[in-house]
Amino acid sequence: MPINILMPALSPTMEKGNLAKWLKKEGDKIKPGDVIAEIETDKATMEYEAVDEGTLAKIVVPEGAADVPVNQLIAVMAVEGEDVKSAASGAGKAAAPTSTATAPQPASAPAQQKPVPAAPQQAQARAEQAQAPPAAAPQARTNGHGRVFASPLARRLAREAGIDVAMIAGTGPHGRVIARDVTTAKAGGAALRAPARAPASAPLPIQLPSDDKIRALFEPGSYEVVPHDNMRKIIARRLVEAKQTIPHFYLTITCTIDKLMAAREDINTVARKGEDGKPAWKLSVNDFVIKAMALALMRVPNANVTWTESGMLKHEHADIGVAVAIPGGLMTPVIRHAETKTLIDISSEMKDLATRARNRRLKPEEYQGGSTAISNLGMYGVREFAAVINPPHATILAVGSGEQRPIVRGGKIEIATQMTVTLSTDHRAVDGALGAELLDAFRTFVENPVGMVV
Repeated sequence: MPINILMPALSPTMEKGNLAKWLKKEGDKIKPGDVIAEIETDKATMEYEAVDEGTLAKIVVPEGAADVPVNQLIAVMAVEGEDVKSAASGAGKAAAPTSTATAPQPASAPAQQKPVPAAPQQAQARAEQAQAPPAAAPQARTNGHGRVFASPLARRLAREAGIDVAMIAGTGPHGRVIARDVTTAKAGGAALRAPARAPASAPLPIQLPSDDKIRALFEPGSYEVVPHDNMRKIIARRLVEAKQTIPHFYLTITCTIDKLMAAREDINTVARKGEDGKPAWKLSVNDFVIKAMALALMRVPNANVTWTESGMLKHEHADIGVAVAIPGGLMTPVIRHAETKTLIDISSEMKDLATRARNRRLKPEEYQGGSTAISNLGMYGVREFAAVINPPHATILAVGSGEQRPIVRGGKIEIATQMTVTLSTDHRAVDGALGAELLDAFRTFVENPVGMVV
């Protein structure tokens, strides 16, 4: 019996994806572990690996297809000993409702790292888990519409065992149900879970003008319609959710950065030469900002938090997300444990993450989660702005340009290099006084950079 290959869910919030490239063609033999396709999400390009052996009988969705819904049939594989032509002619009809791919991995990405918290839509699920009895098994992840994330192999094993996969607690990355979870459930282990409870409430939708009504305001032919890609749609939805559900509160201070600029120049001057003859490092002002924010969160631990309905998550480390502009939108790769890393390490890691973000080659755990975020528009000459919080963060720091300004010292006017920063806080988690304390700690490190290297 042929096997359906379905569009996979590459993240807990994914609903559609683009089939960027087929790496196998019809008639090709496939064995477990073969990469058969590359799939684009709003954030990254992922490799799609086979877990079964057979022959690719028919490609249903062509290369380059956009906005393919999750679980839509994209190809059919004939199993060993099955007639390929028969499998192809019956594509999507008598095929078994299962995919032949494992959880996709990012194209050309390094080995998988430790899983991190899933997308912010899962905050309610985490809150429900926190209220469960201590002996309860972890909750399986869903996409918010009732579909549980599970590997194709786990789904098939559960179906063969007569177990509802939605009743199995996942222990894979981001709560994904994997094969060993099904085996545990079959053996009578503690892998079965109670049905998830629905969220207590949801924000009321805002009625927006239809596309036709908006277009009617402009002269026909005076504009071009550029369809939204997946990234722009996701960004738009998350921004609306953030502004609708998070009570933003803003605090602004000015930092004098003459000492920081001098320290940066001194550190860059003594950089050793690499094999290519170029300096081994070149620190940016943003590297200092990342380190200063991480140390400030350690000094003010009550601000290093995430809000959930059941309680506050106080983080042990400062995981700093940094906004990176890419074609069509932005990504926020995360510097993990930034408080423990040197400025040179932060600079090197940030350059690597930014490069791979622009090439859409980041792994989900490299841009999900984090304690806070930094958005720096100083390089564009922006003096001051306020950023929108990126859930599940409770804060985001907007950094303006460093520029020479007149200041008064000892009753005299002097010139100093100053930088204006604005902290946006989730007022449920970080109120005004706490936010001011965090900003004061940040300014202390920025204005006295030696404190970042001792």
